[in-house]
Amino acid sequence: MLAHLIIGAILISVTVVIHAIALDRLMYTLEKLSNKMFLWFRMLWKAAMLTVAVLGVFCAHIVQIWLWALFYLVVGCLPDFETALYFSTSTFTTVGFGDVVLDEDWRLISSFQSANGFILFGWSTAFIFEVMSKLYHDETMRKNRKN
Repeated sequence: MLAHLIIGAILISVTVVIHAIALDRLMYTLEKLSNKMFLWFRMLWKAAMLTVAVLGVFCAHIVQIWLWALFYLVVGCLPDFETALYFSTSTFTTVGFGDVVLDEDWRLISSFQSANGFILFGWSTAFIFEVMSKLYHDETMRKNRKN
Protein backbone atom coordinates (compact mmCIF):
# COMPACT_ATOMS: atom_id res chain seq x y z
CA MET A 1 0.00 0.00 0.00
CA LEU A 2 2.88 2.40 0.73
CA ALA A 3 4.17 1.88 -2.80
CA HIS A 4 0.75 2.86 -4.17
CA LEU A 5 0.71 6.01 -2.04
CA ILE A 6 4.13 6.95 -3.39
CA ILE A 7 3.13 6.17 -7.00
CA GLY A 8 -0.08 8.17 -6.57
CA ALA A 9 1.81 11.11 -5.09
CA ILE A 10 4.31 11.05 -7.96
CA LEU A 11 1.59 10.94 -10.63
CA ILE A 12 -0.34 13.73 -8.94
CA SER A 13 2.83 15.82 -8.65
CA VAL A 14 3.65 15.33 -12.32
CA THR A 15 0.14 16.27 -13.45
CA VAL A 16 0.14 19.34 -11.21
CA VAL A 17 3.46 20.48 -12.70
CA ILE A 18 2.13 19.85 -16.23
CA HIS A 19 -0.98 21.85 -15.40
CA ALA A 20 0.96 24.73 -13.86
CA ILE A 21 3.27 24.98 -16.86
CA ALA A 22 0.40 24.65 -19.34
CA LEU A 23 -1.67 27.38 -17.69
CA ASP A 24 1.34 29.67 -17.36
CA ARG A 25 2.21 29.24 -21.05
CA LEU A 26 -1.43 29.61 -22.03
CA MET A 27 -1.76 32.91 -20.14
CA TYR A 28 1.45 34.15 -21.76
CA THR A 29 0.12 33.16 -25.19
CA LEU A 30 -3.24 34.83 -24.57
CA GLU A 31 -1.54 38.04 -23.51
CA LYS A 32 0.61 37.98 -26.67
CA LEU A 33 -2.42 37.24 -28.88
CA SER A 34 -4.72 39.83 -27.34
CA ASN A 35 -4.04 42.72 -29.73
CA LYS A 36 -3.96 40.47 -32.81
CA MET A 37 -7.24 38.82 -31.84
CA PHE A 38 -8.80 42.22 -31.31
CA LEU A 39 -7.70 43.30 -34.79
CA TRP A 40 -8.71 40.03 -36.47
CA PHE A 41 -12.08 39.44 -34.80
CA ARG A 42 -13.15 42.91 -33.63
CA MET A 43 -16.51 42.40 -31.91
CA LEU A 44 -15.88 38.68 -31.37
CA TRP A 45 -12.35 38.99 -30.02
CA LYS A 46 -13.37 37.98 -26.48
CA ALA A 47 -15.11 34.86 -27.77
CA ALA A 48 -12.02 34.00 -29.81
CA MET A 49 -9.76 34.48 -26.80
CA LEU A 50 -12.01 32.38 -24.58
CA THR A 51 -12.08 29.66 -27.23
CA VAL A 52 -8.28 29.56 -27.24
CA ALA A 53 -8.25 29.48 -23.43
CA VAL A 54 -10.76 26.65 -23.15
CA LEU A 55 -9.11 24.57 -25.88
CA GLY A 56 -5.71 25.12 -24.26
CA VAL A 57 -7.00 23.97 -20.89
CA PHE A 58 -8.68 20.99 -22.54
CA CYS A 59 -5.38 20.00 -24.18
CA ALA A 60 -3.65 20.12 -20.80
CA HIS A 61 -6.27 17.73 -19.40
CA ILE A 62 -5.84 15.40 -22.37
CA VAL A 63 -2.10 15.15 -21.66
CA GLN A 64 -2.79 14.38 -18.00
CA ILE A 65 -5.44 11.77 -18.82
CA TRP A 66 -3.06 10.10 -21.27
CA LEU A 67 -0.31 10.06 -18.63
CA TRP A 68 -2.54 8.16 -16.22
CA ALA A 69 -3.66 5.83 -19.04
CA LEU A 70 -0.04 5.07 -19.93
CA PHE A 71 0.65 4.30 -16.29
CA TYR A 72 -2.24 1.79 -16.18
CA LEU A 73 -0.98 0.20 -19.37
CA VAL A 74 2.68 0.01 -18.28
CA VAL A 75 1.88 -1.64 -14.93
CA GLY A 76 -0.39 -4.09 -16.74
CA CYS A 77 -3.55 -3.48 -14.76
CA LEU A 78 -5.58 -2.86 -17.95
CA PRO A 79 -5.35 -4.99 -21.09
CA ASP A 80 -4.93 -2.42 -23.89
CA PHE A 81 -4.48 1.29 -24.51
CA GLU A 82 -8.11 1.95 -25.51
CA THR A 83 -9.37 0.43 -22.26
CA ALA A 84 -6.73 2.29 -20.25
CA LEU A 85 -7.63 5.59 -21.93
CA TYR A 86 -11.36 5.00 -21.44
CA PHE A 87 -10.86 4.10 -17.76
CA SER A 88 -8.49 7.03 -17.23
CA THR A 89 -10.91 9.50 -18.80
CA SER A 90 -13.92 8.32 -16.83
CA THR A 91 -11.89 8.28 -13.62
CA PHE A 92 -10.16 11.66 -14.15
CA THR A 93 -13.48 13.35 -14.88
CA THR A 94 -14.91 11.66 -11.76
CA VAL A 95 -17.72 10.12 -13.83
CA GLY A 96 -16.51 6.62 -12.97
CA PHE A 97 -18.93 4.49 -15.00
CA GLY A 98 -17.86 1.24 -13.33
CA ASP A 99 -17.93 -0.88 -16.48
CA VAL A 100 -14.12 -1.08 -16.36
CA VAL A 101 -12.64 -1.56 -12.90
CA LEU A 102 -9.20 -2.25 -11.53
CA ASP A 103 -8.48 -5.25 -9.36
CA GLU A 104 -7.90 -4.80 -5.65
CA ASP A 105 -4.16 -4.30 -6.12
CA TRP A 106 -4.62 -1.06 -8.09
CA ARG A 107 -8.00 0.42 -7.18
CA LEU A 108 -6.52 2.82 -4.58
CA ILE A 109 -4.51 4.49 -7.38
CA SER A 110 -7.71 5.19 -9.33
CA SER A 111 -9.14 7.07 -6.35
CA PHE A 112 -6.04 9.27 -6.40
CA GLN A 113 -6.68 9.96 -10.07
CA SER A 114 -10.26 11.01 -9.34
CA ALA A 115 -9.13 13.42 -6.64
CA ASN A 116 -6.42 14.70 -8.99
CA GLY A 117 -8.91 15.34 -11.79
CA PHE A 118 -11.37 17.00 -9.43
CA ILE A 119 -8.75 19.46 -8.20
CA LEU A 120 -7.32 20.17 -11.66
CA PHE A 121 -10.77 20.80 -13.14
CA GLY A 122 -11.44 23.26 -10.32
CA TRP A 123 -8.13 24.96 -11.04
CA SER A 124 -9.04 25.11 -14.73
CA THR A 125 -12.40 26.65 -13.93
CA ALA A 126 -10.71 29.34 -11.84
CA PHE A 127 -8.23 29.96 -14.65
CA ILE A 128 -10.97 30.38 -17.27
CA PHE A 129 -12.84 32.69 -14.92
CA GLU A 130 -9.67 34.77 -14.50
CA VAL A 131 -9.21 34.94 -18.28
CA MET A 132 -12.83 36.10 -18.63
CA SER A 133 -12.33 38.73 -15.93
CA LYS A 134 -9.22 40.07 -17.65
CA LEU A 135 -10.92 40.12 -21.05
CA TYR A 136 -13.89 42.09 -19.81
CA HIS A 137 -11.62 44.40 -17.84
CA ASP A 138 -9.55 44.96 -21.01
CA GLU A 139 -12.75 45.67 -22.94
CA THR A 140 -13.73 48.30 -20.39
CA MET A 141 -10.24 49.80 -20.60
CA ARG A 142 -10.43 49.93 -24.43
CA LYS A 143 -13.80 51.68 -24.27
CA ASN A 144 -12.57 54.17 -21.68
CA ARG A 145 -9.54 55.02 -23.83
CA LYS A 146 -11.85 55.86 -26.75
CA ASN A 147 -13.88 58.30 -24.66
